[in-house]
Amino acid sequence: MSGSNLSAVPPFGASRAVAEADQPLGLTVHSLPSPAEAADAVARRTRSGRLKMLLVVLICAAPVVASYFTYYVIRPESRRVFGELVEPQRPLPDLVAHDLDGRDVRLPSLKGQWLLVSVAGGACGATCERHLYLQRQLRESLGKDKDRMDWVWLVDDDAPVRAALRPALQSATVLRVDPAGLAQWLAPAPGHTLAQHLYIVDPMGHWMMRLPPALDAAGAAKAKRDIERLLRASASWDNPGR
Repeated sequence: MSGSNLSAVPPFGASRAVAEADQPLGLTVHSLPSPAEAADAVARRTRSGRLKMLLVVLICAAPVVASYFTYYVIRPESRRVFGELVEPQRPLPDLVAHDLDGRDVRLPSLKGQWLLVSVAGGACGATCERHLYLQRQLRESLGKDKDRMDWVWLVDDDAPVRAALRPALQSATVLRVDPAGLAQWLAPAPGHTLAQHLYIVDPMGHWMMRLPPALDAAGAAKAKRDIERLLRASASWDNPGR
């Protein structure tokens, strides 16, 4: 008998398992949210996502805003600006230009660099040649910061660029642009023409300064100070190259 009784005893711990197995299954019923509660939850998540996105945008834009505030409001070194500030600034238009080899180039592709821009026909008279020379010299005079600025010649007619000019344009960006489209972006001072000015465009593609007409060596030195201040003000967010 004792042997049969021992054989009937379940292994250690088995009695608890058997007991638990004999219990009925318990089901927990969770009530579903009402349509109003579900809509409110979705609205809260949407608001939270938008606030986070806005915060990211503000953080990214803060250095740019700070640099422009420093330049336009505080005016570094309390010096008078030589060039004429353009307000409101005008973004690069979505125009298709053509390089000297006839390839299509969209103007917005110039973003990412400071631009020193001149405008003239392909024949390039005396004013055009002087501007091209000053553009190159101004860029070279920036030293280590020269890679943050491109010099650009926008050709606003169909006249061919003289072969004699091409060797001097190796480091320039030369693009042929529709004059009507160009006139929607750049504008001369009253009583002057586009070809009489140099124009400064920021890395975001905004035309933001127009240099005085008939720029000479003395004027170029003052323009250089403007450019250097712009580069210093944007140093926290603008890097060389696109």
